[in-house]
Amino acid sequence: MPSQPAKSARKPITYASAGVDISAGDQAKERIKALAKATFSRSVLGGIGGFGGLFQLDLKRFPEPVLVSSADGVGTKLKLAFELGIHTTVGADLVNHCVNDIAVQGASPLFFLDYLATGRLAPKVIEQVVTGIANACQENGCALIGGETAQMPGFYADGEYDLAGTIIGAVSRPKLITGSGIQPGDVLLALPSTGLHTNGYSLARKLFFEVAGYKASQRVPALKAKAGAALMATHRSYLKPIQALAKAGVVAGMAHITGGGITENLPRILPKGIAAEVRHGSWPVLPIFTHLQQLGSVAEDEMFRTFNMGVGLICVVPAARLRRAEAILAKLDEPYSVIGEAIRSDRSNDRSVVYRAASGEPRP
Repeated sequence: MPSQPAKSARKPITYASAGVDISAGDQAKERIKALAKATFSRSVLGGIGGFGGLFQLDLKRFPEPVLVSSADGVGTKLKLAFELGIHTTVGADLVNHCVNDIAVQGASPLFFLDYLATGRLAPKVIEQVVTGIANACQENGCALIGGETAQMPGFYADGEYDLAGTIIGAVSRPKLITGSGIQPGDVLLALPSTGLHTNGYSLARKLFFEVAGYKASQRVPALKAKAGAALMATHRSYLKPIQALAKAGVVAGMAHITGGGITENLPRILPKGIAAEVRHGSWPVLPIFTHLQQLGSVAEDEMFRTFNMGVGLICVVPAARLRRAEAILAKLDEPYSVIGEAIRSDRSNDRSVVYRAASGEPRP
């Protein structure tokens, strides 16, 4: 008789042995459910855990509704979060960035979905991230109705994760803000940023940690703050001033200044034949940008197309409505600067943003 094959002494292979801890995933989901539920409004149907989040649109609030969406991530700012062990602020960075993107078009945020991918899931870290997301959702009147937490061992280093999100908002079509009505003579009002927000971190990290050799915990005298703290300043939400200005009907267009800086973001709302003249020195540039430029002898054009340079939002206001807009911002205790105006496009200039000195002379 043929001999029977010997029984294998090898242990059964499990999903956990491949690096995916289902129990940790279930634990993280339970932590997330409570955080998400705290953001729910009456428009949210069902709960967390279904195949899709459910949200009922209020047609009385939004007659002739237009849905406005945006998706974004936090980028290499996350590297600082890993190093410092600070995981709540990146959630707020993500939500506020997405809120601003749709608010400048006149939309009110309705609901948000997040995506977090990691190599080895740490429930406490996930809870901290989602706490930041949920808190920012509440502050912006937005429901966190779902998302995805993915474990991908071998794809991410231990202790690291990626974070992205999608927001859906709505606006009645007659109240949609597109910038199509911007005309020469309209005034550019700039609202200040809190720092780098969520853009330019690959360059900033190189300048701080490679060129200057700073440690994240090291105090930088020029900034009166530690290097890590200065770079981790939270991306702010502009929802309140945006909604106040939009409700009063005093804005012709608004631009969220993110990746690409003023140079690439302001043209996104300018109609054909219109350019923008921006005057250098007309707003306070935050010390962190001046310091970054000095560290690497970075060209000014490079700075303005990489960083926000202290301007997080630009509102284009017809000159006749300027005083009304200024009064609204003053009532909100919102600082602002008049930084330029819309002009007719010069066909000989291939840029839609023309930078001039505060005196009005062209920049060299």
